[in-house]
Amino acid sequence: MSDTPVIGVLALQGDVREHLIALAAADAVAREVRRPEELAEVDGLVIPGGESTTISKLAVLFGVMEPLRARVRAGMPVYGTCAGMIMLADKILDPRSGQETVGGIDMIVRRNAFGRQNESFEAAVDVKGVEGDAVEGVFIRAPWVESVGAGAEVLAEHDGHIVAVRQGRALATSFHPELTGDHRVHGLFVDMVRANRTAESL
Repeated sequence: MSDTPVIGVLALQGDVREHLIALAAADAVAREVRRPEELAEVDGLVIPGGESTTISKLAVLFGVMEPLRARVRAGMPVYGTCAGMIMLADKILDPRSGQETVGGIDMIVRRNAFGRQNESFEAAVDVKGVEGDAVEGVFIRAPWVESVGAGAEVLAEHDGHIVAVRQGRALATSFHPELTGDHRVHGLFVDMVRANRTAESL
């Protein structure tokens, strides 16, 4: 078995290309995933930023929502950024009508908590598990985490709000590390996927 994990990026909407580049730079084989058969072929998955309601509806339309929920429940590593964080939340405050989530992290997330598009900003964020200097976080209509359950670990906060969380094999950030050229957060996720492959092969 090759040591290089195959990681998909849910390619329904959002900044898919940037994640593919970041994953490749972090020593993974990166593929677009839109359909259940493509999901079945990857070791882990990134759910990118975009519009969480749109991603939710397209995931149902493409028939990938239920297979994705099943794989996350079964322990497939998954990483969500911005809208992807909302998709991984077990609960959303003020969800849009018809909005569904994949779940996987025991957290309550507030949509667009940091403000509208014109209030986007960058900030240095210290992320637990990422060595070296702070990560430059790009916050675009970003959510924050209102609270986490006992099983979830807070990895980072900004301005008093939780912006990075991990629970088991699921990772989520409010911000977009794929937009900065700093691939350390993706490297953390690739390491999670690699460790999971090793555990499954034993």
